[in-house]
Amino acid sequence: MSEEKQKQALPEPVKAHLLKTRAVTENTDAAKELFNTGRYGILLSSGKVQLSLIEAIYLSEKQKIILLDQRNKEITFENCLKKSQKQEHNFWAKYCVYKDIRNRGYIIKTALKFGADFRVYDRGIKPGEDHAKWVVFPVLEGSTLTWHDFSAKNRVAHSTKKRLLIGIIDDENDVTYYQISWIRP
Repeated sequence: MSEEKQKQALPEPVKAHLLKTRAVTENTDAAKELFNTGRYGILLSSGKVQLSLIEAIYLSEKQKIILLDQRNKEITFENCLKKSQKQEHNFWAKYCVYKDIRNRGYIIKTALKFGADFRVYDRGIKPGEDHAKWVVFPVLEGSTLTWHDFSAKNRVAHSTKKRLLIGIIDDENDVTYYQISWIRP
């Protein structure tokens, strides 16, 4: 297939206005399709989709959305990433884990109300159909966790009836996951 025909076969990216910590799409069928097929964001009553910052950056990198500022000027993936890293602690580690899990075919959502960075649904399960299977904490290789920090993360997973995943990001931005659980002797 020629490059011209490939471009015509791809759907037009959805336009989304970037706010400080989120992005809001236009009210289009393509925006609703992002929500329906991949469970990106939250479908608003206006028909628009509200995306978390990390979802918006991921979809921008995948060229599924075009991020715009308040003056309708396009924001590049690189510029948005730089702003996010200044705004949010440990953003790069979170983004690496988010991207890796999404690329593996899982739905991943924020998990602030659970006291974790993310919650992950098993393949084929969409939020609202069943509960998330894991809570995930991204950690950069070489950073330190105290036993108290480690125990707190395990306690969060246990109290929410989810499995704990620690995603370790190495220098090449590859992620290795460790599932941790309580064992009663």
